[in-house]
Amino acid sequence: MPNLIVRQTDIPEVICLTPRRFGDARGWFSETYSTRAFSDVLGDVTFIQDNQAFSAQKGTLRGLHFQRPPEAQAKLIRVLRGSIFDVAVDLRIGSPTYGHWVGETLTAEGGEQLFVPHGFAHGYCTLEPNTEVAYKVDGFYAPECDAGLAWNDPMIGITWPVEPEEAILSDKDKRLPSFADFVSPFRHQTAQAPV
Repeated sequence: MPNLIVRQTDIPEVICLTPRRFGDARGWFSETYSTRAFSDVLGDVTFIQDNQAFSAQKGTLRGLHFQRPPEAQAKLIRVLRGSIFDVAVDLRIGSPTYGHWVGETLTAEGGEQLFVPHGFAHGYCTLEPNTEVAYKVDGFYAPECDAGLAWNDPMIGITWPVEPEEAILSDKDKRLPSFADFVSPFRHQTAQAPV
């Protein structure tokens, strides 16, 4: 039996990974990250920083965030306590899924993790109070490259598990721009350069 269950989402580059748990009467043990196991699935990604966020209230919404090149970040997200609805939006020009989104429910109980590669915006909404999220990134925070898009942009059309008037947002996230005005700095790997 493999120690890592891997499932592609509707956007193949966004991958859901669930490490196996080994339980007994005391509880369980899980290898939540292993370079050997994860690199077989994710390829040449080197995570260099771990981040952790606590959200006191259900309906706390963080996103949609990304970093522009040359400081783009890939992320590996998991939940330590509680649960979230986690979203990735494809921002890669030339991608067959450009502007599309996928969402996955990640729970502390289930141990699911979501890999969000370069070229995607990321956000999540907490489904329970007192939720803690941990995520690995492959690049350091670069404020000059920090960017985002409106969480409720109608062109993207994410089906969030919270009513718009009940979403708890930071002042920064309330002011993020629309997708219609967005000029993406990201390119799909197979996209041809304009002639």
